[in-house]
Amino acid sequence: MFDISLTEWIGYLASLVLMISFLMKNINTLRIINSIGALLFVIYGFMLAISWPIIISNTFILGVNSYYLTKHFRTN
Repeated sequence: MFDISLTEWIGYLASLVLMISFLMKNINTLRIINSIGALLFVIYGFMLAISWPIIISNTFILGVNSYYLTKHFRTN
């Protein structure tokens, strides 16, 4: 019935996690969940036989989220 590959499942999961992150009211929670989605997209990019646009953009998003989360938790 559902003939979906593991690669597609990872892509769908990454999309779902990313969409859920934008429902968060707290910016730190948003960044944490968004980072999980970005990491899943990086994995997905590698599973697609190296899709550099997906890998590069989501690595950048992961880096930005990590920077601001680190900055936030070091000041508190």
